Amino acid sequence: QVQLVESGGGLVQPGGSLRLSCAASARTLSGVGWFRQAPGKERKLVAHISGFAAVYYENSVKGRFAISRDPAKNTVYLQLNSLKPEDSAVYYCAVGSWSQALIGNADAWGQGTQVTVSS
Repeated sequence: QVQLVESGGGLVQPGGSLRLSCAASARTLSGVGWFRQAPGKERKLVAHISGFAAVYYENSVKGRFAISRDPAKNTVYLQLNSLKPEDSAVYYCAVGSWSQALIGNADAWGQGTQVTVSS
């Protein structure tokens, strides 16, 4: 089973930017999703990129977040721009199809990286 490691989280002021990385232990042709979970809330899909580079964004992040993948590095990125306090959460990446991701399922999960947006 492929292993995933997220990085790039941190503390940023409102309006700032971060780039999250999800490095896979092996090449995968599967889709990869980014999810987030805030304290007391359910984990929710925010973006997904398929093996054919088709992308999906949850409405609240459209126009602010961008997902991309670098097959040569087995890495998927999530660029977070115009960050808001409500974007604060633990962000997880996961391997799986878009249909799996929409119902919160995946074949493999990373350990998560904390994003905190605060002044």
